[in-house]
Amino acid sequence: MSQPNGDIRSLIEYLTKGLVDAPGAVVVDQYEDGDETVLEVEVAPEDVGRVIGRQGRTVRALRTIASAAGAKQDKRYAVEVVE
Repeated sequence: MSQPNGDIRSLIEYLTKGLVDAPGAVVVDQYEDGDETVLEVEVAPEDVGRVIGRQGRTVRALRTIASAAGAKQDKRYAVEVVE
């Protein structure tokens, strides 16, 4: 079953909103960069550390989820946190 790109963007947005203190400030933009889709996650300045996590573990988990979801569609996804 194929899913549109918007579903992965929505998934990352949903997961990020669950991590932060200010879920209303979460914005996830997506754009194409060559053969991959980049998901830019923007959060309130005080929540950047929560999204990155200790030694980058939380953002690495978000990247893994995006990659796994993209593998079903034969697409590549990258997740970047915008400060």
